[in-house]
Amino acid sequence: MISYPRGDQLLSLCGLNCGLCPMRVGRYCPGCGGGEGNQPCAVLRCAATHGNLEYCYQCGEYPCARYAGANAYDSFVTHKNQFTDFIKAQKIGLTAYHAEQTDKVEILARLLSGYNDGRRKSLYCLAVNLLDMNDLRTVMAQVAQMESETESGVMSEKQKATITADKLQAVAAERGVTLKIRSKPKTTP
Repeated sequence: MISYPRGDQLLSLCGLNCGLCPMRVGRYCPGCGGGEGNQPCAVLRCAATHGNLEYCYQCGEYPCARYAGANAYDSFVTHKNQFTDFIKAQKIGLTAYHAEQTDKVEILARLLSGYNDGRRKSLYCLAVNLLDMNDLRTVMAQVAQMESETESGVMSEKQKATITADKLQAVAAERGVTLKIRSKPKTTP
């Protein structure tokens, strides 16, 4: 992989939220420009030829042909908000956007450490990526309240994971958000 150091390892060159990606959370990928373990990326090579941009939206050719259909399917991380996140980062500023992403990364870390029965990583990554901060904070508060109100004061990992996943799915359904990776259909030769 070419050397391409970047300061922001939460928002990729192309607009994906690396900080909420299962590959990064699992330490399989450091994010674009993050160093060793970095995944091969045509966007990174393209950005290097266009002046070592920090984000694709800074390019005079953005959005280029590389983005045609980019948000129709997902990889390890959802591409659904790829364009809207770039717009949001430009609108509220990178500092505010980065602060929100840092909060989301912290929520994801809490979900994975305290409310995961070993089967929820992808769901939690999607939920934190696609849901609004207020919705995430509400769900976290509801789950914490339910946990404190149990008779013994202790819930099993499975109970916490099930309740948390159900609450996230319910909020997502209210918002019209599907918490599922959209895979490309397999083509038959």
